[in-house]
Amino acid sequence: MELRSDRMKRGVVRAPHRSLLKADGFTDEEISRPLVAVVNSANEIIPGHLELDRIAEAVKAGIRIAGGTPLEFSTIGVCDGIAMGHEGMRYSLASREIIADSVELVVQAHAFDAMVMIPNCDKIIPGMLMAAARLDIPTIVVSGGPMLAGKWQGRGVDLDTVFSTVGAVSAGSVSEEELLDLENNACPTCGSCAGLFTANSMNCLTEAIGLGLPGNGTIPAVYSERIRLAKHAGMRIMELLKRGITARDILTPTAIRNAMTLDMAFGGSSNTVLHLTAIAHEARADITLKDWAEVSAHTPNLVRISPAGEHHMEDLYYAGGVQTILGELARHGLIDTDVLTVTGDKLKHTLKAARPADGIVVRTVEDPYYPEGGLRVLTGNLAPRGAVVKQSAVPAEMRKHSGPARVFDSEDAASQAILSGKIVPGDIIVIRYEGPKGGPGMREMLGPTSAVKGMGLAGSVALVTDGRFSGATSGASIGHVSPEAAEGGAIAFVEEGDTIDIDIDAGTLTVDVTDERLAMRRRAWTPPEPRVKEGYLARYARFVTSADQGAVLS
Repeated sequence: MELRSDRMKRGVVRAPHRSLLKADGFTDEEISRPLVAVVNSANEIIPGHLELDRIAEAVKAGIRIAGGTPLEFSTIGVCDGIAMGHEGMRYSLASREIIADSVELVVQAHAFDAMVMIPNCDKIIPGMLMAAARLDIPTIVVSGGPMLAGKWQGRGVDLDTVFSTVGAVSAGSVSEEELLDLENNACPTCGSCAGLFTANSMNCLTEAIGLGLPGNGTIPAVYSERIRLAKHAGMRIMELLKRGITARDILTPTAIRNAMTLDMAFGGSSNTVLHLTAIAHEARADITLKDWAEVSAHTPNLVRISPAGEHHMEDLYYAGGVQTILGELARHGLIDTDVLTVTGDKLKHTLKAARPADGIVVRTVEDPYYPEGGLRVLTGNLAPRGAVVKQSAVPAEMRKHSGPARVFDSEDAASQAILSGKIVPGDIIVIRYEGPKGGPGMREMLGPTSAVKGMGLAGSVALVTDGRFSGATSGASIGHVSPEAAEGGAIAFVEEGDTIDIDIDAGTLTVDVTDERLAMRRRAWTPPEPRVKEGYLARYARFVTSADQGAVLS
């Protein structure tokens, strides 16, 4: 079998290259074998990444068992939870492009034959998947797995509980001592935070796309089964290499649509719209918000994991995980089971082992939580190119809502107003200039949404923004408004007191202002000065596209 790495290591002229590999300690026998990149995002900052070195060692063991030579390198990572609510959050989404680029650089520079990617949280997963689509070599993703839920006052809790309880302290319903007790118990293990937030959503979608082995999204981080999964991933990558199965053989338009369908069925983070759109772009299988709306309209919502419900990731694991959801969808012809996966077989063969839906954690198609998907695309004069809401986490009384706009030009100003009691029932909070370009970096806004929840306003106050929300967000939180304010989108021209109409069932988001008056406001508008004028974020702001395009770089 001819190897990509032969261009770097075979023949007389490559003696210097082999000499450098021998300086690494590799033998002639190891050098002669396929060279497999082990892309490890381990660090000591992100709880989901603390144990990734153990995963990497297991992957390398599997590669060696199957006759390959693993070579490990690292990527950067940002913890969205720790970066939340301050200037650090501007760097999170922007890091996705750095991760994709860095993987491309290292793999191409060293002519690797295949790769196993080890992400777990936030933007590392989509960044690596974007690189996989771009490089198109044999690839498997094996994540570090989800955190177990904490226990507090007799109930399961997670990071979202801590964020929302901060607002409850401000409202006087929880004491600071109780908050400290919660803080000490909410995140009890390593792993990606225990709800169906962005990290766990993306790790589950990796299974649906076909680039992760069954269990990738739901086996808890602290279970030994996770180590065994990593060893199998190492062995499996050698089989994919032998058969010449590359990332784009798996990452097809049909596979991406399967992932979109799973996303709607389990009501994942709204950030998945950004990330799957960006991954599809790299795979040359572009999707639009119109495609998302179509999938949502035909997919029932079968699962409600925190923050949309009381269950956590370990509950989904015990109910059969992603494969159970896919199996239930397949039973009704809602996904295409003829797609290839990293198992080496078509999805329909893998699903033979899937457990049936239990009707509790995973409902049946005949008895869904809601007949449409967990995410909903809204359009209207306030969002001509679309906006996204996690409708599975919206209270029934907020699905249709009209109210006065309370306008803020930053997340920080909105949070201060909420916590100081300046927001009242019925208000619609508008947070603008927080989009990909205007932010820059499209900050997640778990702070304001958690404050609304903690202040007891989740059933009466909505948020609308050109920024984005954490996967932990619940309530009528509408993000990704496109075009964004910094590009002269209509959200830039909303004024304090304007009436905004939200109709999630109808899929509309409008401001009760005539086209003529909006045009007058546009003519009087002066684009704001860039918030960041130097460094990476300044460059990012110049090249980043709109949220409806996945916020990829042009």
